[in-house]
Amino acid sequence: MAGHSQFKNIMFRKGRQDKERSKLFSKLARELTVASKQGLPDPAHNPRLRAAILAARAENMPKDNIERAIRKGQGSDAENYDEVRYEGYGPGGVALIVEALTDNRNRTAADVRAAFSKYGGSLGESNSVAFLFDRVGVITYPAAKASEDMMLEAAIEAGAEECVSSADGHEFTASVESFSAVRDALEAKFGSPDSAAITWRAQTPVPVKDSDGESLVKLIEVLDDHDDVQHVYGNYELSNALMERLST
Repeated sequence: MAGHSQFKNIMFRKGRQDKERSKLFSKLARELTVASKQGLPDPAHNPRLRAAILAARAENMPKDNIERAIRKGQGSDAENYDEVRYEGYGPGGVALIVEALTDNRNRTAADVRAAFSKYGGSLGESNSVAFLFDRVGVITYPAAKASEDMMLEAAIEAGAEECVSSADGHEFTASVESFSAVRDALEAKFGSPDSAAITWRAQTPVPVKDSDGESLVKLIEVLDDHDDVQHVYGNYELSNALMERLST
């Protein structure tokens, strides 16, 4: 059980999120509301809501904010958001998938297309790059939770497809179909994970030159800053030198 970890490539985005709590909480609240509206307000019987609550707690979103967003999804006046996925290529030829929750498809599509164009990318048609990714469930725990051997044993028992351990933490991968069962088995053994969600995982990371990487980072930052954009996934691999510059 081995695989490529995405921990390093999300460090610069994590740093920016820490500085923009209000915007991040707004995005988390939108996902909580949509998840609540599409199912029961009880996370035990609503897997999407359960994942949304985990994500909100991981970012230290206040409990009152979480509960308010969930109640909003159950109300008759809750906004209607469409789930939209955009695909395209960024600087250096890397593939990008952008997931959004929007109440105005035309506005969001125009904004996403403009961002790609401005930073040397190109927006494609549906499924133009999705074939370069796998749709998988990812569950993470802090490194201090247990030893690498214990986590590997737990992964096998739970039916996970992969377990990658490093100084950054333990990352379990499961198929979409087995995700809930694997998450529940790990939670029963180790408690609540840091995160647990269905995500897009690049099949083969593409090394990016620093000159292209700087433009790519700007593109991802602009997309992340958009109110409607929930997630940006890519098959990029940034150099350590660029990562260090971005983290300072």
